Amino acid sequence: MSNLLEVQSVSKKFGDFTALNNVSIAVPKGSIFGLLGPNGAGKTTLIRIVNQITMPDTGQVFLDGETLKNHHIKDIGYLPEERGLYKSMKVGEQALYLAQLKGMDKSEAKKRLKMWFERLEIGDWWNKKIQELSKGMAQKIQFVVTVLHEPKLLIFDEPFSGFDPINANLIKDEILRLRDEGATVIFSTHRMESVEELCDHIALLNKSNKILDGNLMDVKRQYKTNTFEIGINPKQDNLEQELAQKFSITPASFKTLGNDLKLNIKLSEHETANDLLNYLTTKGQVSHFVEIIPSANDIFIQTVKNN
Repeated sequence: MSNLLEVQSVSKKFGDFTALNNVSIAVPKGSIFGLLGPNGAGKTTLIRIVNQITMPDTGQVFLDGETLKNHHIKDIGYLPEERGLYKSMKVGEQALYLAQLKGMDKSEAKKRLKMWFERLEIGDWWNKKIQELSKGMAQKIQFVVTVLHEPKLLIFDEPFSGFDPINANLIKDEILRLRDEGATVIFSTHRMESVEELCDHIALLNKSNKILDGNLMDVKRQYKTNTFEIGINPKQDNLEQELAQKFSITPASFKTLGNDLKLNIKLSEHETANDLLNYLTTKGQVSHFVEIIPSANDIFIQTVKNN
């Protein structure tokens, strides 16, 4: 899979403050790329560099194999965290104006806007003023304006903030559909549940440095600990003590219908899930057996703490 965006050894200082320190990322074509990190990590600075709002002190940025230049603005759709629409303008005329700034023909822009307004069930908003809309309604308009010109790269900075669960789900489905139709998406967020649902690849920034990146499933494999959550109705009363002598165990807290013994059992690198399951079936009725896979949130917290 080739990369649509490559950021190579980019650094940026503001006075004595280092906002980015030698950061490199590669965003594969047709992927949803999660740009993660705590507040102040450097995510917004990196996004602003890709959008040519600010320039790097050192390093290079390539879009679709070309050095990033002014003319690439039309190839990028950016939804910033700080939303900005002209409050006194009508929704339809503002959306048309912003579409034409991206180089779209007025009649084509109007046709696509009508299609998007129908898809998001906001057709009756065309003649409303922005100031009449709620925050969530205004964000729907800004989302449409961001994607309307069908850019190669879409950048969403906290796209779900301000949305209720129903509309957040609607936007999530639209982001997935855009990806399936060939768009490449950078998705900057603190919401780790969104990362689980949407992202194929991730990069984690902390204190201006990239501290982790890769395919999300590969990263999860790297962080898993060969630990299994088990529920068992034991044949004997002292099974927990026996297991504690043989394995590393901790209490587990999942729900079951019976009074099963519930434990997390960590295996050595030489032991397999089959070994454990075969052993447990000789000791009682196994009702629950699941490998503990670290969530994006677990990985985020652990990596930031260690760096």
